[in-house]
Amino acid sequence: MRLSKPSRLTLGIVTGVILAAIYLPLLVVVLNSFSTSKSLTWPPPGFTLEWWGRAFTNAGAIQATGTSLLIAVIATAIALVLGTLISLALQRFKFFGREAVNLLVILPIALPGIVTGIALNNFFRTILGVDLALWTVAVAHATFCIVTVFNNVIARLRRMGTNLEEASADLGAGVWTTFRLVTFPQLRSALLAGGLLAFALSFDEIIVTTFTAGEGVTTLPIFIMNNMLRPAQAPIIAVIAVVLIVISIVPIAIAQKLGNGVGEVKGK
Repeated sequence: MRLSKPSRLTLGIVTGVILAAIYLPLLVVVLNSFSTSKSLTWPPPGFTLEWWGRAFTNAGAIQATGTSLLIAVIATAIALVLGTLISLALQRFKFFGREAVNLLVILPIALPGIVTGIALNNFFRTILGVDLALWTVAVAHATFCIVTVFNNVIARLRRMGTNLEEASADLGAGVWTTFRLVTFPQLRSALLAGGLLAFALSFDEIIVTTFTAGEGVTTLPIFIMNNMLRPAQAPIIAVIAVVLIVISIVPIAIAQKLGNGVGEVKGK
């Protein structure tokens, strides 16, 4: 499709405005992390590296980062296992209700976070009768992290077809041998892309975390929310936000590169 010059100009202006609305606030956060002001006034009265030094020696921030990393690793591991198994089941087998199961697997990524959080809070506390803790957060994160793995893996399975797997079976290989030597090598990039996206989603999740974290469980996003309005903490929070931006960009960029042609990349 070819666009006229006025149409291209209009499209370019609209795109530029949208990108500016998204990324200019991020640029302000980056600049504020170097500001000498304790209240993040704009424009910054001066620039300093003091807040970066304080942020990397802040005990609360370090502990919260460790908690977020642990939860993200657990949620990603669960998502990789269950997302792969569900993808194989839905793509390689035909059974009654397959389309319904497919919808139910994808649904958590489409639900508002507050709905998911309330539902899981009630499930853990009322139905299971357990106290909220770190593991409840990890399980809660896994519910939507599974979708990113599922989307990437099932898209790859559809592209792969079954010819090589059938040939392996004809040569006498069992199900596990076929998966290990034929299926898994072709899924590795899709699994890596899905795992990176799942990790990024879990690491900066706050809404579901708020409803499923028990006392004493403070992830990095919750630490940021709790300290944003405290005196002299705003510049440190800006530094942590910049670090989060980098942590979020890197895995998503890698996953997008790996996922080109694998399937649609979706986020929560």
